[in-house]
Amino acid sequence: MKWLPVLLLALLVGCSSSPKKDSAISPAVEARVQAWQSLIDEGKSWSDQRRLKAANDFINQLVFVDDIQHWKQEDYWATPLETIVSGGGDCEDFSLAKFFTLTGMGMAEDKLRLTYVKALTINQAHMVVSYYPTKKATPLLLDNLNTRVLPASERDDLWPVYSFNGEGLWLTKRDHQADRLDDAERISLWQQLLKRIDVEAADRQTMICRYQYYDLPASEAKARCP
Repeated sequence: MKWLPVLLLALLVGCSSSPKKDSAISPAVEARVQAWQSLIDEGKSWSDQRRLKAANDFINQLVFVDDIQHWKQEDYWATPLETIVSGGGDCEDFSLAKFFTLTGMGMAEDKLRLTYVKALTINQAHMVVSYYPTKKATPLLLDNLNTRVLPASERDDLWPVYSFNGEGLWLTKRDHQADRLDDAERISLWQQLLKRIDVEAADRQTMICRYQYYDLPASEAKARCP
């Protein structure tokens, strides 16, 4: 796995020094982004099972941080690039990063859904990625609470509520089978996320630089990364 040495470099650099507050992308961030991109590139030739484990393991290495602390907002859906650059996020950020890592590897989107559940052990709303090898199959769940990729039938601690992807929105039943409700356009945070991903694609390096300063006002981040 070519991305592993790059990821180890990112961790070592991150431990040995703090990012410099200048216009350059820090070595730790550069290495982490490169490791993520290498994972996606290598994953294009892998089986779905290998992709699932690799994406789940990679993203779960990031730091869990609540939105209010990380983004200074009650509810914010970070793009995968924001999550990778900033080095952390909450369950929604983790799930979105896994979802787009898998589709970047070439996995068909109709096999994947972002699923809102109630995590019974912590009595909180939670998000996971559900992988359906076939439409009627019991999905496998990618999660940060339990880091093993397990069938939904083995996750009695999660009560599904609804799920979505770019193709639709579903009311999800206890057995994780679902009734389609509507198009995903109803989910405003999803639409905002897709627009920000499009903006990133136009000037990826500038956005990586700005995302380093996620804890600063946007105007200051722009000034440091023109």
